[in-house]
Amino acid sequence: MAIACLGWGSLIWSPRSLPVRGIWQTDGPALPVEFSRQANDGRITLAITPGAAAIPVLWAELEVDRIDAAVYELGRREGIPSDDTEAHVGLWHPKGTPRHYQADVIGTWGKAKGFEAVVWTALPTGFKHARGTIPTIEEVLAYLCDLTGETRTRAEDYIRRAPEQTRTAYREVIEREL
Repeated sequence: MAIACLGWGSLIWSPRSLPVRGIWQTDGPALPVEFSRQANDGRITLAITPGAAAIPVLWAELEVDRIDAAVYELGRREGIPSDDTEAHVGLWHPKGTPRHYQADVIGTWGKAKGFEAVVWTALPTGFKHARGTIPTIEEVLAYLCDLTGETRTRAEDYIRRAPEQTRTAYREVIEREL
């Protein structure tokens, strides 16, 4: 069973326990991703973001033989509690009902590539105190400017290590301003 996992951030350079088969490919579907989520450790990370410009994301095949195993493995890698997996791990497969934003775009791409399923991280945008909102670039810059110590180091590292093809509007401003 061929199951793909989409990635645009730390999954690419730090898959950890995610059972990736081969290397990450650069011809994934074009999705609206942006630096719009405050992670639990304080970094500003990439997330699927309504209204952002669509850019091609990366993909890799997973070394799993069942859809539920793919969902489980991605949820585990992302630190998503098992009771939140359905909400925060995106899933497309031909017999399923799309339940996540952009599932139709991902499904069209997945069918064309011959995949039986595709999984992706579907964590909400926003700062911890305002999940589901989309921070402005000014809010992201102000937040990043206020960071210090290890949190600032982790935040800078994440932005620098994001795949080169992940050229978002916010990234352009962050790199220019900071």
